[in-house]
Amino acid sequence: MRFSYLLEKIQAAEFITAPFNHIQIDNFFSAADFAAIIAAPEISIVDLKSDDDLFEALIGRGYKIIDFPGCILDKNKYIQWHKERKSVNTITNSACEGFGMTLRLMQAQSTTISELNEFLNGRVFQEALAEKFGISLECVFYDAGIQKYLDGYEISPHPDTRRKALTYMVNVNPHPQSEAQDHHTHYLKLLPEFDYVKAYWDGHPEQDRCWLPWSWCQTEKIQRANNSIVIFSPDNSTMHAVKTQYDHLRSQRTQLYGNLWYHQTPAKSGPEWEDFVITPGAAKVELSLKGRIKAAVPGPVMEFIKGRRGSSKDVISDRLSQN
Repeated sequence: MRFSYLLEKIQAAEFITAPFNHIQIDNFFSAADFAAIIAAPEISIVDLKSDDDLFEALIGRGYKIIDFPGCILDKNKYIQWHKERKSVNTITNSACEGFGMTLRLMQAQSTTISELNEFLNGRVFQEALAEKFGISLECVFYDAGIQKYLDGYEISPHPDTRRKALTYMVNVNPHPQSEAQDHHTHYLKLLPEFDYVKAYWDGHPEQDRCWLPWSWCQTEKIQRANNSIVIFSPDNSTMHAVKTQYDHLRSQRTQLYGNLWYHQTPAKSGPEWEDFVITPGAAKVELSLKGRIKAAVPGPVMEFIKGRRGSSKDVISDRLSQN
């Protein structure tokens, strides 16, 4: 099998612990294979004249607009926004400043991409991923594809939903200066003053995690390297984010993107980032509200908050107590 050597690379890779447990393999594909991948007509869509031309080219090469976090589905609305750069009625999440559009390749046109898709969707590749991270394939299902993310695409820092068992991202950008462009994945950690958010997630495994503002985190590294793969199993600390601003007419941010998803998870909808905002020095808090907050927030978390803010009257927010 053409790409079977990738299995050995995954098996031999050492875990990196900062900013969280993950694997990064640079030069993932052989030089010859990577050159063939980025030269394939499905990947090398370059030097367009307008956004209309871009969508015509992408759709003509087998791509389809998909429902994806941080994105919208309306092509015309996106083109209008991209022309005017106005954020009114375009924000998809209150932790973000913009939105984008993601397209997935639905039909390979070249031998190289056809063989690549066959390998990535094969059982042996899924087994290698699951084994490396101690995941039972019987408990998960697999989803993967080649995706292009247009200018404006943004997902603010988040650790991923509890239903996701594993995720991987491979940079396959056709532009020769892609590593210098502003469209790469950030890997972050919470600032110390916001550690209580992770503490809340630790104490409430039945509630899902949410996106957070960029200002609550600091970037530890950015996955700029072309032909690199990052793989991790989401937990309460796996903060990552993307915010793109680049010329997608010259070429597009392109990734091999895949996930293992649990068939079932007990997690239900949890607090949003606004619910974690602490208002220092609240003058008066109704007793019933105090009771609800104490019931919702684990004792260690409240002690942590008190220690940080120095006031027993600090509260998270009314909405937090309702989750």
